[in-house]
Amino acid sequence: MTYVKTPAYRRLLVTSALAGAMALLFPVASHAATATPTAAPAGAAKASSDAQHASDTAIRPFRFHASDKELADLRRRIAATKWPSRELVNDAKQGVQLETMRKLAQYWSTDYDWRKAEAKLNALPQFVTRIDGVDIHFIHVRSKNTNAMPLIVTHGWPGSVVEQLKIIAPLTNPTAHGGAASDAFDVVIPSLPGYGFSGTSTETGWDPARIARAWTVLMKRLGYTRFVAQGGDWGDAVTEQMAVQAPPELIGIHTNMPGAVPAEIEKALQSGGPAPSGLSADEQYAYGQLDFFYKHGLSYAQEMTNRPQTLYGIEDSPIGLASWMLDHDARSYALIARVFDGKPEGLTRDDVLDNITLYWLTNTAVSSARLYWENKFAFFAPKGIKIPVAVSAFPDKLYQAPRSWVEKAFPNLLYYSRAEKGGHFAAWEQPEVLTRDLRAGFRSLR
Repeated sequence: MTYVKTPAYRRLLVTSALAGAMALLFPVASHAATATPTAAPAGAAKASSDAQHASDTAIRPFRFHASDKELADLRRRIAATKWPSRELVNDAKQGVQLETMRKLAQYWSTDYDWRKAEAKLNALPQFVTRIDGVDIHFIHVRSKNTNAMPLIVTHGWPGSVVEQLKIIAPLTNPTAHGGAASDAFDVVIPSLPGYGFSGTSTETGWDPARIARAWTVLMKRLGYTRFVAQGGDWGDAVTEQMAVQAPPELIGIHTNMPGAVPAEIEKALQSGGPAPSGLSADEQYAYGQLDFFYKHGLSYAQEMTNRPQTLYGIEDSPIGLASWMLDHDARSYALIARVFDGKPEGLTRDDVLDNITLYWLTNTAVSSARLYWENKFAFFAPKGIKIPVAVSAFPDKLYQAPRSWVEKAFPNLLYYSRAEKGGHFAAWEQPEVLTRDLRAGFRSLR
């Protein structure tokens, strides 16, 4: 694996790394750019004019700093929440429970410190570059190993680049995290258009296929001539579209939410009937998960698919936003509820609120929802991918893909792992497991 870069971009990487270290010691006091060239925060970055850009292909350093006024306003809005009455059942059948949300609100308004999350982000090399008319934000951490494999990792909804922060160090510095030097990766983590610090398009058409093309442009712009890609949720949709497009630079993908449901299984699920006969135990388990999700877990997706602009409430109320994001899937919600009950899990209260607060401060609740409206691809159906694929199947994902289905969907399957623990947010909840699978899954491609 060879990393190719221009002298200008080499200087940018060094400058950004120094700026990140300085940010930890001397935080900036406002949204304004500091002496080191930086991008404005999300809102300003989205509205920036072409005159601010040296060229459409320029790579600009980026830092974010929320103002004290914004953070005070967030706490004020949480305190002013108009609460509903308690649910009429003793479980989550009616939705996100009042007790969980009150505990979240209490911690968010009194003990949570966004500045810690901000410092972690600003300590990393972050950049913005314009692709197809949209500013794309990304984290780019290079390994000291000159033969590191370039990897682009894509988040989903209701996620952000916050999801992947725990895997950066183990992937880029493997010898410090139980791996060999030959396991090293260069890691690129972009924010999806309309999410987080990336810009929002002023035109329609930004579906997973268009984002996939933009990601290839991004990796080539960074100088990579061979690279691999990883994703789950929307990250999987984008990553699988990259594999369908099969640019010559892309040599393999890894997914933790594969499109691998056979057509006959999908047909049975759509009918709402029982599972087909003759399924193995793993296939029956996956069928049950999908059947539950189709019957009870699709409401949020249906609303965002059909009427994303209607969701003004989650752009205006932090508690409305938080409850909407917590209700993504039953098992993730159950885990987060346990977290706010004080039980140790793969996520912490700060993890959860770092992600929600990022959505709040960047004003991207509705713009992120539009990706559902744009998408026309079936999430779980095989896409006819021919390039090498590695798969991690987590038990608490929307469905734990059986090996039999995965082998049919991906004829060039390099690696399959059936994890014992973990759910929708693999890199966030189980970073050690995902790191292990990425090392093993791509080892034969080095």
